[in-house]
Amino acid sequence: MRKNSYVVITMILAAILLLAACGSDTDKTGSTGNKDTFKVGLEAGYAPFNWTQMDDSNGAVKIDGNAEYAGGYDVEIAKKIADALGKELVIVKTEWSGLPPALTSGKIDAIIAGMSPTDDRKESIDFSDNYYKSNLVMVVKKGGKYEGATSIQDFKGAKVTAQINTFHYSVIEQIDGVIQETAMDDFPAMRVALESGMIDGYVSERPEAISASAANENFAMVEFTEGFVASDDDIAVAVGLEKGSDLATEINEALAEISEEERQDIMDTAIMNQPAAQ
Repeated sequence: MRKNSYVVITMILAAILLLAACGSDTDKTGSTGNKDTFKVGLEAGYAPFNWTQMDDSNGAVKIDGNAEYAGGYDVEIAKKIADALGKELVIVKTEWSGLPPALTSGKIDAIIAGMSPTDDRKESIDFSDNYYKSNLVMVVKKGGKYEGATSIQDFKGAKVTAQINTFHYSVIEQIDGVIQETAMDDFPAMRVALESGMIDGYVSERPEAISASAANENFAMVEFTEGFVASDDDIAVAVGLEKGSDLATEINEALAEISEEERQDIMDTAIMNQPAAQ
């Protein structure tokens, strides 16, 4: 009887171990372990790279677990990558500061959110090849004292901010005598602050600044002849990946298939389609 009990216990333990092995067998093609989906994290609040809308117009993708949809340049790039991978695209709306933790914890397979592959970020996550490159500009009030600025030093004494946890905020220190306001959570908050007069301007990339001025006739984009000093990685945009992700090669191959002309066309279309611009 005791011998039979040992046999039964041994069989149960073997079954448990087998099930555990199946459950922990992470799919090498992605951190979430799902072979059929490509889960992409973005904040859906950084037009024209990504935004939130209420329907699927202009190719927007439904946000996972949400009645809303995400559209924009990043979404279009994510769709092309998902197609190349042969997977279903799933958009996971995540706050900006929560994107790297979501990636490293396996909640998403990639970050496609207008994120620059800075040295600081490379310490915790990997990046694909760049899929966009832009210049740093400033968004200000149209008709205000800073609209005609040509140098960043023209903002001496101005109240300037940028998004939290971005290199945009760190470059403000390059302006002599600037009043560096507290970093803000996202671009919609900065637009509200600019409209209300809480700030005189915020640092952005050219596509977002075009988007802001298109969405609000009271805003203007300032491009500089004497601008911010930034590295190529700082002004580039790439796909964030978990360290050692096997998706890197396939994603780079997918990006290589998108010509520079097509990338610019996608961006121009995103700027035109952003909900606020309509």
